[in-house]
Amino acid sequence: MDTIADSLRLALALIAAADERLLAIVGLSLRVSATACALGAAVGLLGGAWLAVARVPGHRLLVWISNTLLALPAVVVGLLVYLMLSRAGPLGELGLLFTPTAMVIAQSVLVVPLIAALARRLVVDALAEGGTVESPLQDMFWGDYWGCLADRFGTRWMFNCAAKA
Repeated sequence: MDTIADSLRLALALIAAADERLLAIVGLSLRVSATACALGAAVGLLGGAWLAVARVPGHRLLVWISNTLLALPAVVVGLLVYLMLSRAGPLGELGLLFTPTAMVIAQSVLVVPLIAALARRLVVDALAEGGTVESPLQDMFWGDYWGCLADRFGTRWMFNCAAKA
């Protein structure tokens, strides 16, 4: 029992003293999580909105895959990111394994399905409550995907998704 009590006393002492190394670790953790959430939000919001308004072959399959990814265990994501970024993996030459960038990648993979599912549900619900798709997402002459919808209050929402280069 002394080990647990000693560890607790040490942790409290480090927090009370605002230990420089502890603050650096907490700061890194917050930066990694904030970056992963921002990237995940960007991809998830666009993907979820697209899934809500686009009608493409395989739409049901894409929605099913998106919803299934919600149950993806963090351990599986960690293992897949490790395999991709290890020296023998396809992205091993980048040297990202065990870096904050690798943590951002793994956390982003975890958060994208959640945000996409929420965004899709919000757009579908808004359309179901009196909203209309004015123009489904489609490939435009300027090279991006563009679409427009109006919610039940008459507010027009336009989506412009950059096509991958």
